[in-house]
Amino acid sequence: MRLVGKPAPNFSMLTTKNLDTLDHRVTLDDYKGKWLIFFFYPADFTFVCPTEITAFSERIEDFQDLDTEILGVSTDSVYSHRAWIRTPEDQGGLGPINFPLASDITKEVSRAYGVLNEEEGVALRGLFIIDPEGIVRYQVVHDDNVGRNVDEVLRVLEALQSGNLCGANWTPGKEFVQV
Repeated sequence: MRLVGKPAPNFSMLTTKNLDTLDHRVTLDDYKGKWLIFFFYPADFTFVCPTEITAFSERIEDFQDLDTEILGVSTDSVYSHRAWIRTPEDQGGLGPINFPLASDITKEVSRAYGVLNEEEGVALRGLFIIDPEGIVRYQVVHDDNVGRNVDEVLRVLEALQSGNLCGANWTPGKEFVQV
Protein backbone atom coordinates (compact mmCIF):
# COMPACT_ATOMS: atom_id res chain seq x y z
CA MET A 1 0.00 0.00 0.00
CA ARG A 2 1.64 3.18 -1.21
CA LEU A 3 1.16 6.30 0.90
CA VAL A 4 4.06 8.36 -0.49
CA GLY A 5 2.77 11.58 -2.05
CA LYS A 6 -0.62 11.24 -0.37
CA PRO A 7 -2.05 12.92 2.72
CA ALA A 8 -1.11 10.97 5.82
CA PRO A 9 -4.04 9.13 7.38
CA ASN A 10 -5.37 11.00 10.39
CA PHE A 11 -4.93 9.52 13.83
CA SER A 12 -5.90 10.12 17.43
CA MET A 13 -4.11 8.09 20.11
CA LEU A 14 -3.24 8.27 23.78
CA THR A 15 0.48 8.74 24.48
CA THR A 16 3.05 8.63 27.24
CA LYS A 17 3.70 12.37 27.02
CA ASN A 18 2.38 12.63 30.59
CA LEU A 19 3.57 9.40 32.25
CA ASP A 20 1.63 10.10 35.42
CA THR A 21 -1.84 10.62 33.96
CA LEU A 22 -1.51 8.99 30.52
CA ASP A 23 -4.26 11.34 29.35
CA HIS A 24 -2.41 13.10 26.52
CA ARG A 25 -4.03 12.44 23.16
CA VAL A 26 -2.11 13.16 19.96
CA THR A 27 -3.48 13.76 16.48
CA LEU A 28 -1.87 14.31 13.10
CA ASP A 29 -2.91 17.98 13.29
CA ASP A 30 -0.63 18.41 16.32
CA TYR A 31 2.31 18.10 13.92
CA LYS A 32 1.15 20.63 11.29
CA GLY A 33 4.04 22.90 10.38
CA LYS A 34 6.69 20.37 11.46
CA TRP A 35 8.21 17.26 10.00
CA LEU A 36 7.27 14.00 11.71
CA ILE A 37 9.12 10.72 12.01
CA PHE A 38 6.19 8.38 12.63
CA PHE A 39 7.31 4.85 13.30
CA PHE A 40 5.59 1.62 14.24
CA TYR A 41 7.15 -1.21 16.21
CA PRO A 42 5.72 -4.64 17.08
CA ALA A 43 5.58 -4.71 20.88
CA ASP A 44 6.83 -3.49 24.23
CA PHE A 45 9.15 -5.69 26.31
CA THR A 46 10.76 -7.23 23.23
CA PHE A 47 14.33 -7.39 21.97
CA VAL A 48 14.90 -5.34 18.79
CA CYS A 49 12.33 -2.61 19.55
CA PRO A 50 14.15 -1.06 22.52
CA THR A 51 17.36 -0.77 20.48
CA GLU A 52 15.53 1.33 17.90
CA ILE A 53 13.60 3.47 20.35
CA THR A 54 16.74 4.16 22.36
CA ALA A 55 18.68 5.00 19.19
CA PHE A 56 16.03 7.54 18.12
CA SER A 57 15.90 8.96 21.65
CA GLU A 58 19.68 9.43 21.77
CA ARG A 59 19.53 11.43 18.52
CA ILE A 60 16.53 13.61 19.47
CA GLU A 61 18.55 16.84 19.23
CA ASP A 62 19.58 16.02 15.65
CA PHE A 63 15.90 15.67 14.73
CA GLN A 64 14.91 18.78 16.67
CA ASP A 65 17.61 20.75 14.82
CA LEU A 66 15.74 19.76 11.65
CA ASP A 67 12.37 20.94 13.06
CA THR A 68 11.24 17.32 13.30
CA GLU A 69 9.22 15.50 15.94
CA ILE A 70 9.29 11.75 16.62
CA LEU A 71 6.34 9.56 17.57
CA GLY A 72 6.63 5.81 18.16
CA VAL A 73 3.56 3.59 17.98
CA SER A 74 2.63 0.02 18.84
CA THR A 75 -0.63 -1.80 19.45
CA ASP A 76 0.21 -2.08 23.16
CA SER A 77 -1.68 0.03 25.70
CA VAL A 78 -0.31 3.24 27.20
CA TYR A 79 -0.16 1.33 30.50
CA SER A 80 2.21 -1.19 28.95
CA HIS A 81 4.25 1.68 27.46
CA ARG A 82 4.49 3.35 30.87
CA ALA A 83 5.54 0.13 32.59
CA TRP A 84 8.21 -0.43 29.92
CA ILE A 85 9.54 3.14 30.25
CA ARG A 86 9.57 2.95 34.05
CA THR A 87 11.36 -0.41 34.10
CA PRO A 88 15.16 -0.02 34.10
CA GLU A 89 17.04 -1.30 31.06
CA ASP A 90 18.97 -3.87 33.11
CA GLN A 91 15.63 -5.38 34.12
CA GLY A 92 14.27 -5.71 30.58
CA GLY A 93 12.74 -2.26 30.43
CA LEU A 94 13.16 0.65 28.07
CA GLY A 95 14.05 3.33 30.58
CA PRO A 96 13.36 7.05 30.04
CA ILE A 97 13.10 8.28 26.44
CA ASN A 98 12.94 11.73 24.81
CA PHE A 99 9.72 11.40 22.80
CA PRO A 100 6.28 9.90 23.43
CA LEU A 101 5.01 6.45 22.57
CA ALA A 102 1.43 6.20 21.34
CA SER A 103 -1.05 3.39 21.80
CA ASP A 104 -2.86 2.02 18.77
CA ILE A 105 -4.76 -0.50 20.86
CA THR A 106 -7.70 -0.40 18.42
CA LYS A 107 -5.27 -1.22 15.58
CA GLU A 108 -7.03 1.39 13.39
CA VAL A 109 -3.91 3.49 12.81
CA SER A 110 -1.67 0.50 12.01
CA ARG A 111 -4.29 -0.68 9.55
CA ALA A 112 -4.65 2.80 7.96
CA TYR A 113 -0.88 2.98 7.42
CA GLY A 114 -0.77 -0.56 6.00
CA VAL A 115 1.52 -2.01 8.68
CA LEU A 116 -0.87 -4.20 10.69
CA ASN A 117 -0.02 -7.89 10.78
CA GLU A 118 -3.65 -9.03 10.97
CA GLU A 119 -2.76 -12.60 11.97
CA GLU A 120 -0.73 -11.52 15.01
CA GLY A 121 -2.55 -8.27 15.81
CA VAL A 122 0.66 -6.25 15.97
CA ALA A 123 2.26 -3.59 13.81
CA LEU A 124 5.10 -4.43 11.50
CA ARG A 125 8.28 -2.38 11.69
CA GLY A 126 7.18 0.60 9.54
CA LEU A 127 8.47 4.17 9.33
CA PHE A 128 6.91 7.20 7.66
CA ILE A 129 8.29 10.69 7.17
CA ILE A 130 5.44 13.18 7.03
CA ASP A 131 6.10 16.73 5.87
CA PRO A 132 4.79 19.93 7.53
CA GLU A 133 1.71 19.91 5.26
CA GLY A 134 0.76 16.37 6.32
CA ILE A 135 1.94 14.60 3.16
CA VAL A 136 3.76 11.25 3.43
CA ARG A 137 7.14 11.76 1.78
CA TYR A 138 8.82 8.46 2.69
CA GLN A 139 7.74 5.03 3.85
CA VAL A 140 9.53 1.81 4.59
CA VAL A 141 8.22 -1.43 6.08
CA HIS A 142 10.44 -4.37 6.80
CA ASP A 143 10.95 -7.60 8.69
CA ASP A 144 10.53 -7.42 12.46
CA ASN A 145 13.93 -9.02 13.04
CA VAL A 146 15.86 -6.06 11.63
CA GLY A 147 16.09 -2.68 13.35
CA ARG A 148 16.16 0.63 11.54
CA ASN A 149 19.23 2.78 11.00
CA VAL A 150 18.76 6.22 12.57
CA ASP A 151 21.58 7.70 10.46
CA GLU A 152 19.72 6.63 7.31
CA VAL A 153 16.47 8.14 8.56
CA LEU A 154 18.29 11.42 9.21
CA ARG A 155 19.94 11.28 5.77
CA VAL A 156 16.60 10.75 4.01
CA LEU A 157 14.96 13.49 6.10
CA GLU A 158 17.69 15.97 5.17
CA ALA A 159 17.45 14.96 1.52
CA LEU A 160 13.68 15.52 1.54
CA GLN A 161 14.06 18.84 3.32
CA SER A 162 16.64 20.01 0.75
CA GLY A 163 14.01 19.99 -2.00
CA ASN A 164 16.69 18.94 -4.47
CA LEU A 165 17.54 15.83 -6.46
CA CYS A 166 19.71 13.66 -4.23
CA GLY A 167 21.57 10.81 -5.88
CA ALA A 168 22.44 7.44 -4.38
CA ASN A 169 24.49 7.69 -1.21
CA TRP A 170 23.94 11.46 -1.05
CA THR A 171 24.80 12.98 2.30
CA PRO A 172 24.49 16.57 3.53
CA GLY A 173 27.23 18.71 2.03
CA LYS A 174 27.48 16.68 -1.18
CA GLU A 175 26.35 18.08 -4.49
CA PHE A 176 22.83 17.58 -5.77
CA VAL A 177 22.02 15.97 -9.10
CA GLN A 178 21.89 18.66 -11.78
CA VAL A 179 19.47 18.42 -14.69
